[in-house]
Amino acid sequence: MSGFIDRTDDDIAAAPAGRKPGQHPRAETRTGTGPQSQPAVRPAATLAVTSAATALALMTYTAPAVTLVDTAADLHTGLSSQAWLLNGTPLGLAALLLVAGSLADDHGRRRVFVWGTLALALTTLLGGLATTTWQFTLARVAQGASSAALLASSLGLIVHAFPTPRGRLHATGVWGAFVSAGIAVSPLLSGSLPDWGTVPGWRLVYGLLGAATLLAGVVAPRVLAESRSPRGGRPDLLGATAFGAATVALIAALTLGRDGWLRAPVGLLLLAALVFLAVFVVVERRSAAPMIDLALLRSPAFAASSLGGLVTGLAVIGLFTFLPTVLQRTLGMSPMATAWLFLLWSGLSFGVALQARRLAGRVTPRAQLALGFALHAAGTLTLLGAVDAGSWHRMLPGLILAGIGSGLLNAALPLLAVESVPAARAAMGSGAQQTLRYVGSCAGVALTIAIATSTGTDLAAGTDAAMAVSAGLAILGAVGIAGTRGRGRGRK
Repeated sequence: MSGFIDRTDDDIAAAPAGRKPGQHPRAETRTGTGPQSQPAVRPAATLAVTSAATALALMTYTAPAVTLVDTAADLHTGLSSQAWLLNGTPLGLAALLLVAGSLADDHGRRRVFVWGTLALALTTLLGGLATTTWQFTLARVAQGASSAALLASSLGLIVHAFPTPRGRLHATGVWGAFVSAGIAVSPLLSGSLPDWGTVPGWRLVYGLLGAATLLAGVVAPRVLAESRSPRGGRPDLLGATAFGAATVALIAALTLGRDGWLRAPVGLLLLAALVFLAVFVVVERRSAAPMIDLALLRSPAFAASSLGGLVTGLAVIGLFTFLPTVLQRTLGMSPMATAWLFLLWSGLSFGVALQARRLAGRVTPRAQLALGFALHAAGTLTLLGAVDAGSWHRMLPGLILAGIGSGLLNAALPLLAVESVPAARAAMGSGAQQTLRYVGSCAGVALTIAIATSTGTDLAAGTDAAMAVSAGLAILGAVGIAGTRGRGRGRK
């Protein structure tokens, strides 16, 4: 990890006499041994811990992707209920990301990060012990809620540790690369662990991820410095409740909708989502310390950040979450073979995200997003017909194009999230974007499964239709991002 963390010229130039180059301008020497002692701001350590924990959160999120068939069989999960095995974690993420970001800014980013990491460790271990579909789903929802605290606060910690534009560009690029790294490593881990006696391999994965996350939670308080927004204020509990209820109702409707959009429960849930969203808007307009400043919606950069997160969930995460299951069912590929194949996509995403900082000054984050969506669309269209042909070789060019596009997205999204809001609200900006990302992913997974299975036994034809829809959504996203105007940086 340390090889990815370079000292920036801004940091060196900013170092006054008596301070070593690279020492954070806000760093203070830790003194005393009492409870009030705080670690000094350590940029490299902060980036290492937050990036590692982020990778673990994404590994937990994607863990069922290549083991869905085995997990569903072990839990006796019916076909119509398998979407819940995938959508549990994004449900928790979408419901609490904005809330967690606001709480982190106002009441301590390190505090929220540490508690979120420890809670993720516990809920991951509980997920590995689940014996029924509902137990596993509830554990996944709790994992998502815990991951929300971790992910939203991590970018706030990074912005505090890297106050210069160049340092922030580098740090968010590394953080985005480790999002891709988590997605890349998880399928390999999930597919490589065999059953151990009577214990299925997918349960062992959850045990290992839970233990690793627990270690990150124990290390974090020792190396992270606390930071918070100067505005203070009480938690916006009413706004948090309204927004969480709206998100849960919407995602439940999207997940149930694949069994019939005209059913009464789906309609009632959609109506409830609209009502709770209206309540949220009213509460935020009247609150002295709102979770989100609704005036930000008029900022082109914030609009681009939000649209980018939503379309990434809908078009990219939605398709690539279910596609490994399609290959196992149609081509008879093993979980491990599927993991190696998709490593081409996720590995390229990691490498491109890590190097994308070199585009700074030549390509704006919004242009990078538009290019990323265009490449995803091109790659997805290239995949058409590969499943029907029964050839995984046909998928290689499409996976390469889509992987490069995904890397550009993962590098640009976190930078745009923190640059589109005032510095003191960095965690809230991250939470807002990622909320839409995981709302989109829930909708994308439900939509992909519904389209792919709509043709009955011809899963290949349904998958082609789902790919075409994913490509169309990505093209719309690219056009929408390119259509934003003005600097709209939002940073004060």
